[in-house]
Amino acid sequence: MSARVLMVQGTGSSVGKSTLVAGLARALTRRGLRVLPFKPQNMSNNAAVTLDGGEIGRAQALQARACGVPPMADMNPVLLKPQGETGSQLVVCGQRVDTVEARAYQSRKEQLMPQVLQSFKNLAAQADIVLVEGAGSASEVNLRRHDIANMGFARAVRAPVVLVGDIDRGGVIASLVGTQVVLTPEDAEQIKGFVVNRMRGDPTLFADGMAFVAQKTGWQALGLVPCLEDVRNLPAEDAADLMATLRARRPQHTAGGGMPRLRVVVPVLPMIANFDDLDPLCAEPGVEVIPVVGGEPLPDADVILLPGSKATLADLACLRARGWGARTVEHAQKGGAVMGICGGYQMLGQSIADPQGTEGAPCAAQGLGLLPVHTVLGSSKRLEYATGFLAQGGQPVAGYEMHLGQTDRAAGLPPLVWLNGQAEGAVAQGGRVWGTYLHGVFTHRAARLALLERAGGAAFAPQGVWAQAGQHLPQTHDSAVDATLDHLADHLERHMDVDALLALASLPVYAA
Repeated sequence: MSARVLMVQGTGSSVGKSTLVAGLARALTRRGLRVLPFKPQNMSNNAAVTLDGGEIGRAQALQARACGVPPMADMNPVLLKPQGETGSQLVVCGQRVDTVEARAYQSRKEQLMPQVLQSFKNLAAQADIVLVEGAGSASEVNLRRHDIANMGFARAVRAPVVLVGDIDRGGVIASLVGTQVVLTPEDAEQIKGFVVNRMRGDPTLFADGMAFVAQKTGWQALGLVPCLEDVRNLPAEDAADLMATLRARRPQHTAGGGMPRLRVVVPVLPMIANFDDLDPLCAEPGVEVIPVVGGEPLPDADVILLPGSKATLADLACLRARGWGARTVEHAQKGGAVMGICGGYQMLGQSIADPQGTEGAPCAAQGLGLLPVHTVLGSSKRLEYATGFLAQGGQPVAGYEMHLGQTDRAAGLPPLVWLNGQAEGAVAQGGRVWGTYLHGVFTHRAARLALLERAGGAAFAPQGVWAQAGQHLPQTHDSAVDATLDHLADHLERHMDVDALLALASLPVYAA
């Protein structure tokens, strides 16, 4: 089998490429096609574990779900996970291979292209069509040499390109037409059509705009896609999307009529990672998830939740420097609930050591001291799916582990969960303080409600007011994600020319 290929690129970052590819993947899959997603290079700290023991960008895992297939390392052969202003962890075919600085990486991309092409060929051999997502902006001509993410890849396989612009941020006509202007004629020739995303208001007001872009560029107008608020239910790819989503959701979950609510405060640290752990909480009636950024104090809360981190020691130092560390300890000492996931779990312990310099120079630091556990970071990364149940209550849990190093619990300290037959995590202060490496611990609603009830939310008990209010929610948040993907596919079928997009897809032709 040799798949056809179609590539979706954008005029800039966060124009909706990932979401559109996911929606198209679901739409084409429902038409009976074998669809697979592919992104040559991604930069994100929101990653997912693959069944073959690797990791890829969360967006590609979501796209795989849209296709009804398990995530595979070949879907995102190059993943960069930022660890600071200039450096990133380099993951190739699902495995961590190095830490690279931004400038040094530019010359290294040429060496990665053969692997990128091999991963693409692996997928093309088992699909009817491969939907390829570009990265950042198609017009980054300063990075064009050795490019593997946008036009460099498109030219390497002669992939037809659809260019996406975001009208919601303004300047969409200039960004679309300007992309053609700055590209070389050879690169511009790969673009066959365009989509304008996130239209608000009367779409007829932009009909002349669509015609203008088509006339100026010669590209086919393939759709003017209205904003779809439901996409906020899909996992965000980066922290900027996370903040927009959390702030947009807050008014929806403000309790009224004297009914209780649970305020979950999330300190947003610079290297926050795998933050889609928050999505099930955002969907739960009666829960108000409150993100807090630098310069803001931690507000009054029922729960302080420390999410995952790509650089635990650096984020722990930041937590302390902003005064959030002392506030978290004080909150726990007064009987408040504190939760930590992955890097957040490590921060809640007594100590974190990095003898090999995994995150930078070798060093060690005291944790917040809320859990009697000690962590030693190392170069070996644990990447594993896991299923199990809460140690107290027995409610089912499922998710994945993705972390460097090992955390040892004090003797006799109860675990939070049993995963794959092994005790994992730690619980203190009568269940009000806990930590775990399990990403996805809130996915099953029964476990989510049990953990919220322990945090002091009696309304989340099985017969509590908010548990009853959320009876419409599915048993697992994954089902809600699937429903949103179906809604997105319906939306794109209405507002894009999916038949024309499919007709643009062509067999790859590999450059000599």
